[in-house]
Amino acid sequence: MRHYLINVIVSRGPLARLRLGSTRKPWAKRKIGLSLALALVVATGECQESDLANLGRLLFFDTNLSNQRTQSCATCHDPNTAFVDLRNNNVDRAASIGDDGHSIGDRNTPSAAYAAATPNFHRNSNGENVGGFFLDGRAASLRVQAIEPLFNPKELALRDPSMARERIMENPLYIEILTRLYGEELFDNADALVEALGASLSEFEKTELFSPFSSKYDRFLAGEYQMTALEEFGRSLFFSPLTNCTSCHLINSSSTSKRETFTNYRYHNIGLPTNIRLRAANRLAGEYLDHGLLGNPSVDDVSLDGKFKVPSLRNVAVTAPYMHNGIFKELSTAILFYNKYTVINQQSRTNPETGKPWGEAEVPLTVDLDLLNQGQPIDQARVKALIAFLETLTDKRYETLLK
Repeated sequence: MRHYLINVIVSRGPLARLRLGSTRKPWAKRKIGLSLALALVVATGECQESDLANLGRLLFFDTNLSNQRTQSCATCHDPNTAFVDLRNNNVDRAASIGDDGHSIGDRNTPSAAYAAATPNFHRNSNGENVGGFFLDGRAASLRVQAIEPLFNPKELALRDPSMARERIMENPLYIEILTRLYGEELFDNADALVEALGASLSEFEKTELFSPFSSKYDRFLAGEYQMTALEEFGRSLFFSPLTNCTSCHLINSSSTSKRETFTNYRYHNIGLPTNIRLRAANRLAGEYLDHGLLGNPSVDDVSLDGKFKVPSLRNVAVTAPYMHNGIFKELSTAILFYNKYTVINQQSRTNPETGKPWGEAEVPLTVDLDLLNQGQPIDQARVKALIAFLETLTDKRYETLLK
């Protein structure tokens, strides 16, 4: 699929006359100032949008944009697996291994699908932090998010913007496209070149490949699919105030809203325990705490400690493991975890995957108890129905991945 995606963009459309290894001279330089071109692209996306997205597609699959030339964006956001990393990585896929083959992060790699719908990081009229990218919102925009993995030492690990420029200039096709978009002067400024790469990658992430809205649920809303009795029961439960699902996993107020991403993009601490196995693998055990939103450089309110952005539920049934640290292998476990706050019995206190009590919250002082104590307990029959509904949120091309 990866090779197919790359071949398609160089055999059709505005880049059809380009080929890797071309010996032709670049297009004649456009007399557009670099700053003006970047402003047009970054602020409005109106400067050669299709060329930008197609360049972003090439960049997304290019392993040469990592230090050891071993990984691309698609390594951890594989379009064949709903844009997540399904490599085991010796931690049951809880986190991704970096370009060096051994560095491993502390958070589960989120799906890049539907990421373009995320609003830029901001505070709403109620003073709540909303949107942003990564699980702590530290990247304010999709463009900024696209750049950071290039230089993260536990990801693609490029040394600096100059190294990124060197890798780009090894590829005549990249030179040709970027010269067309920005002029040759772009290559005199490594930082500006990196900004252009971010613009291209984010433009690619806005394409239908990432956000097709093709699931059974979407087809149901369009009158093209009839839900089974179990799926319909799960749908009624999901949208019922009794389960409290929609307090976090709904951006629109209507249960029939189209193009729903099933997240309100806000931040909560639901009392998740530390993933001990992951900490042992990444050697962050001991005193280390993941402070979530409080680790965002623009946030200094200690009451926000340990809060993480609510994820989209699109493709949730095929993107295990679950939670920000990948601590739960099964979707049913992620659902049953909330019974910890609504049921007082031995079963509700036990993690069905381990047979042991749920671990203590990593950051206990800011757990959102007012939110978590709402709703009613979810028994096994309701868990089964909710999973059946959540499976209907799977994009059509990933339905074969369902268990």
